[in-house]
Amino acid sequence: MRTSRVLISTFMVALPASSVAANDFDLYGGASPDLVAPKQGPGIIVELGLGVGVEPAYEGASDYTVVFSPIVEVEKLTIPGLINVNKTRGGLSISPAMDFVSERISGDHDWLAGLNDVDATYAPGVRIGYEMELTDGLSGELYAKLQYAFGGAEDFLGAVGANLSWRLTPQLTLTGGPALSFAGDDYMNTYFGVTADESNATGGRLAAYQAEGGPKSASLSVSAKYEIITDTFVTLSASYRQLLGSAADSPIVEEESQFTVGLGLSRRFSLGY
Repeated sequence: MRTSRVLISTFMVALPASSVAANDFDLYGGASPDLVAPKQGPGIIVELGLGVGVEPAYEGASDYTVVFSPIVEVEKLTIPGLINVNKTRGGLSISPAMDFVSERISGDHDWLAGLNDVDATYAPGVRIGYEMELTDGLSGELYAKLQYAFGGAEDFLGAVGANLSWRLTPQLTLTGGPALSFAGDDYMNTYFGVTADESNATGGRLAAYQAEGGPKSASLSVSAKYEIITDTFVTLSASYRQLLGSAADSPIVEEESQFTVGLGLSRRFSLGY
């Protein structure tokens, strides 16, 4: 899953009084029109592309599958009088967060045979981060996410994490860091619980199990993004995730340690700037 990250900010520009001559003002005390900066109309800078990756067939699976996902990342967005978004300025950022879990069909996985299918789950929410420059070319970010899942599972999800971003060259940037995720009772039971009826349907192979909300996983991710030609990027990413708590103890889980790798190609588009 990819999420776009945007930074909401406001701007104030001061012009030193010593640089303004008396004839630069009109009769009403305002600045001369040639000194007034032109108003910015609506505009957007967005990165669009497609990624392909390999990830577990479901959380806790021992087998892996190939997945495709869109890349949508808003770098700058101006709607006069409403919003001025600029990802590149650092500081506080507030952005939407969206995760999607495709439907889980138990008949497609030998280990899950006998369990109920789970519909696709959608989890919109908000991501709040604070980014600071540590040294020239190196920055750090702390962030938190809060989302509400609906569809296959309905409950709150959350995550906290940190990222380091190191610009090695004007074209190449490395990013990575740890994260800790959480989920409520309903979400955990939907994906990691086993009812008595489901246990009977498996012939007792999977014992009845009541999962509880709390920490779900700890992860570490890294990515390398390279601008191969102007405004065109290739991104290589990888992550390691360790299931925790009720998720790790679930009889559904074959492997507590999970890995993902991905490759993406994207292009930056600008309109109005």
